[in-house]
Amino acid sequence: MTFNTNPSECYVYITLPGQTLPITAGRFTLTTNRQSVPVGRFIYGKHYLARSDAVPLDPVELKLSTKNYETVALKGVFGSLRDAGPDYWGRRVIERYLGTSQINEMGYLLYSADDRAGALGFGLHQTPPAPRRLFNQTVELEKLQRMADALINDEDPPEDLINKQIEELLLIGTSMGGARPKAVVENQDGLWIAKFNRPDDKWNNASVEHAMLALARACGITSSESRIINISGRDILLVKRFDREKIQDGYLRSRMISALTLLRAEDNYTGRDKWSYILFVEELRRCCSEPKKESLELFKRMCFNALISNIDDHPRNHAIIAKDHHWKLSPAYDLTVSLPVSIERRDLAMICGDYGRFANATNILSQCARFMLEKEQAESIVQNMENQIRSTWYSTARTAGVSERDCEKIKPAFDYPGFRDGYQKLY
Repeated sequence: MTFNTNPSECYVYITLPGQTLPITAGRFTLTTNRQSVPVGRFIYGKHYLARSDAVPLDPVELKLSTKNYETVALKGVFGSLRDAGPDYWGRRVIERYLGTSQINEMGYLLYSADDRAGALGFGLHQTPPAPRRLFNQTVELEKLQRMADALINDEDPPEDLINKQIEELLLIGTSMGGARPKAVVENQDGLWIAKFNRPDDKWNNASVEHAMLALARACGITSSESRIINISGRDILLVKRFDREKIQDGYLRSRMISALTLLRAEDNYTGRDKWSYILFVEELRRCCSEPKKESLELFKRMCFNALISNIDDHPRNHAIIAKDHHWKLSPAYDLTVSLPVSIERRDLAMICGDYGRFANATNILSQCARFMLEKEQAESIVQNMENQIRSTWYSTARTAGVSERDCEKIKPAFDYPGFRDGYQKLY
């Protein structure tokens, strides 16, 4: 089969609130200018704009309008479209399936699975295809784990798994999040993202992430539902899809965009000056229906990430969703611990206060007013969360299935000394 790996035009579909079937929202083109810079253009369809129930693809870049939108950011792909595309792992699977890495950004959108993050879809025809009804089942996790292992090691699929079954791994789960191997699976409760451990992991990432999601809830944070399944002696983390709701006729979809899109930032370190909780909360206050509630939630997550040494809190690991017309923060996801070398200073991926990315209580409190918090209220939140994590991280981890050995490995991530140290050693 011959694949067009560098398409220049496609239609953008959307599943509207309360519906299970997609409709066509507009047309997206991707070309290059005289300087060979990718240029993306999007225009809403007239029939879509005429609908009384039409909603914008996102609240910042592509508002409902007859305007012909244009961008050179993110390799010519509008943020809300890029958010619906595959992440690093998904791209790797697509490249394996197509047999090439010479794929443009639109190609990644078109060749990723229909069940992508959010409510958008892409296709070459003006009329969208019927939504996919068949998903990998949780009973197939052992097979998916072996397929993932083969891709990680750049090996051929196991002999008992035919090449056609690589297509199943195109169900890569949410495009948000990181590079860990994953697949979408279904059970009677709905859709889940199955996240697999890697042979080179320093600890059991599945059980540790499961523990961190539980610890976040204990700290008053809305986090994704998760569970651990053991298949052939290996733990697999299942994270419930919060952008899907299973009903009798199929799945309702929530629109979903990343903080990267809200911040109009690049998906690399050259645009890191916009990677900021401070700027993020200002955008939340503009687009969310309950700005005070969402600002408080984001402040808690910022503090939590500092206290567990989650330095992978980049803008694609934060998102907002809209089940109807109203936007709000998605449940927290991809909460991971890290073990930076420094004891005195650890930095988050995003700016969190007057002293930049420094994961320090004084720094976190320095801009609390931007989160619509009084200083005393913010100090109480930080202190209570610090006490909660210090006193319960171990028991939470053990309850979640983290081994004693792995608890010892991740222990330095919690309540590191620099969180309360002053700035005199650093400035």
